[in-house]
Amino acid sequence: MISIMLRRFRHPYRNDRGDRSMIIAITFSLLILAISGWVAPVSAQSVSPYAGQEAREIKALSRNEIDDLSLGRGMGLAKPAELNRYPGPLHAFELASELQLSVEQRSGLKESEARMRAGAMALGAEILDLEHKLDVAYARRTIEPLRLRELTAQIGTRQGSLRAVHLQAHIETAGLLTSDQIARYDVLRGYRNPSPAAPSGHHLKQHR
Repeated sequence: MISIMLRRFRHPYRNDRGDRSMIIAITFSLLILAISGWVAPVSAQSVSPYAGQEAREIKALSRNEIDDLSLGRGMGLAKPAELNRYPGPLHAFELASELQLSVEQRSGLKESEARMRAGAMALGAEILDLEHKLDVAYARRTIEPLRLRELTAQIGTRQGSLRAVHLQAHIETAGLLTSDQIARYDVLRGYRNPSPAAPSGHHLKQHR
C-alpha cells in the first residue's frame, strides 16, 4: 500500500524538496494508521467480558439470578417438561379461562404452584448461602481443595434438587388437566399450531 502511494508521487523528471516532503508526510501518516488499526483490536480483545462483575455481591451471580433464586422463579429449569406437553402450574392457572378449567382444577393448580414456590425458595436460599461462602473463600484467599470440593458438591446437589422441584410441579399439573386442555395450552403458549376447527358440538373433555 505504502509503496503504491510512493510510486504515485514519483516523477521521472522531478525530484525536488517539495516532493520528498510530501512523500515523507504521506508515509508517516500511513504508518500511524497501520499501527492504530493493529493496536485497537488487540486492546479490545484484552478486556474481559467479566469486567464490572468484580463489584457484584456474589461474583458468580447477576442481580437477576439472585432475585430468581430468592423468589423461587422457574429460570427455564423445567424446559424438558414445558416443551414436552407437561404444562406448568402458574401459566396453566393464568390461562384458566381459555382452558375452561374447573374450580377443582384451579384449586389444584394453586396448591401445586404454592408447593413449588415454597420448595424453590428454600433451596434458592441455600444455594445463595453456599455461593456466598464460595465467593468469600476466594476473596479472602482461604480456599483449599477440600473446602472447594465440599462447597461445589453441596451447590450441585441443591441445584439438582431445585430443578426437580420445578419439574415435579409440571408432572402434577399434567395430572390435573385433560389431554385436550394440554393441547390447547401448547397452542396458547405458541408451542404448536392450532388444529383445524372441531365439528360443531365438540367440547373439551371433562377432567378425568
